[in-house]
Amino acid sequence: MAETRGEAWKKWEISVQRETERYLSWRKRRRDARKARQKKRNPVVDWLDAILSAVVIVLLINQYLLQAYQIPSPSMEPSLLVSDRIFVNKLVYGPELIPGMLKLPGFRQPARGNVVIFESPEYISSGPVIDILQRIIYMVTLSLLDIDKDENGQPKHHFLIKRAIGTPGDRIRMNNGDVEILTPGESTWRSESEIKKDLGFTYANVRMFKPDDYPVFRLAGVGKALSSAGLPVTAEQKAAIDQYYQTSADASGTPTFLLRALDDDIYVTKWEDATTWAVDPTAVNRSAEWRMLEEGYYVPDGRIFPMGDNRDNSHDARYFGPVKLEKVLGKGLFRYWPIGRIGAVR
Repeated sequence: MAETRGEAWKKWEISVQRETERYLSWRKRRRDARKARQKKRNPVVDWLDAILSAVVIVLLINQYLLQAYQIPSPSMEPSLLVSDRIFVNKLVYGPELIPGMLKLPGFRQPARGNVVIFESPEYISSGPVIDILQRIIYMVTLSLLDIDKDENGQPKHHFLIKRAIGTPGDRIRMNNGDVEILTPGESTWRSESEIKKDLGFTYANVRMFKPDDYPVFRLAGVGKALSSAGLPVTAEQKAAIDQYYQTSADASGTPTFLLRALDDDIYVTKWEDATTWAVDPTAVNRSAEWRMLEEGYYVPDGRIFPMGDNRDNSHDARYFGPVKLEKVLGKGLFRYWPIGRIGAVR
């Protein structure tokens, strides 16, 4: 006799009920077994397990998504101050698969005006093991601990935070302390302020020097070159040299000139190179250095030209050259400390 629809439905209900009860019983036995194992475990092991899990989660987030950085110097003032803490978007330019190795492709390349974090081209590694260990500790502690220190016990500048001023194909030069950019396909140099206005950028630049300081730089550079060549130096040139090296303060406590008197300071070097070359045409190295400063730094494909917003007090690409894109680790995203300065990094 054929089974009715009602009888078939009844059998199906009984089957579902049986399987549900079997699953719930298995789940209860599993949960009870887990609780029994946890009761036998040492509380210290539980704490260590929880801490290790938290460390792994923080490390993964820092390595592939967001990383915490601490601003080490005043080179990005007023946008970023010393000891500001920021989160960096690691995903946008492509994170490294392993700290310091195997960079993955990102969604885009650094654009003009982006605040970028990159490995310093001048960084001297202590070895791959120390590099990886330092990065892991730095990330896990949210930038609170940096074990990579120099001989004086100070953290090495492994990572630098600057603004991408030049992009591939640009030429960058300084004109009396102001940045000028010659973009690809153009024949006219444009000032940074013009480009900022066109692109809607609002970041400000800190200047250490006044416009009337630059003629003194030129006189100092010429005077230094003449003095090195054993040629007469005018009183005005000698005074400019003395002023260039002056680090004392006036009655109000304001430094009268340079806060750091570097012999190779780019504002003086340009005129020192030009004069040396004029005095001695065989000094081809001086000619090449002067021409680079006069015609600008060229930014090749696959590189950017980062500079600090604190334009007269920043050790940046003007000293170590354009930076490879694979060394760019992320984009400044959000300042989370101090509380009074919380906000987006622009």
